[in-house]
Amino acid sequence: MDKPLVILVAGGSASGKSTVVKEILDKAGLEDVIIINHDDYYLDQGHLSLEDRYLTNYDHPSSLDNELLYQHLTKLINFEPIDKPVYDFVKLTRSHEIEHIEPKRIIIVEGILILENSKIRELSDISLYVELDDDTRFIRRMLRDLKERGRSLENIISQYQKTVKPMFHKYIKPTKRYADVLIPNDTKHNIAVDLIVTKIKQNLGDRK
Repeated sequence: MDKPLVILVAGGSASGKSTVVKEILDKAGLEDVIIINHDDYYLDQGHLSLEDRYLTNYDHPSSLDNELLYQHLTKLINFEPIDKPVYDFVKLTRSHEIEHIEPKRIIIVEGILILENSKIRELSDISLYVELDDDTRFIRRMLRDLKERGRSLENIISQYQKTVKPMFHKYIKPTKRYADVLIPNDTKHNIAVDLIVTKIKQNLGDRK
């Protein structure tokens, strides 16, 4: 059997990456899929106080354990199972839980910096970048962090100004040059999604 199809999905924080992935999977009628969130590969910070964890720059490439992700993707591509870390966004460190993942025909990895690492890019068959204007992304991020991650408004705004916005323009936005398809998420993107679905089906057909 040929290697699984690897799809990387990048874009700024709260740009709608997960929504676009769901749209693609629904349109393509795909079920034999692994979805990996790059966020789960943030480095463990159990040795730091919660106050120090808040000071971490989570939008810098050095905050992620890309070597572990590369090893895990290589195993899945070789049809070997992995035990993936799970990140706790309330405690800002890795959870004690581990997610066991069996190999499947399609591997999708999504994350703000997933196209920044050259070794991981080399593993991909299709690379996507989801675009959305800064103001809309900030509002979405603020609402998410207030509701789901227990952050204060002051903390969210401070983090956005100090790291999220500058790191987006320095490290994340430039990676769209590595994408095969740019998906605008502030307007209708049916054509882009249809093109990706066609490409996925073509790739899977070639691998039978």
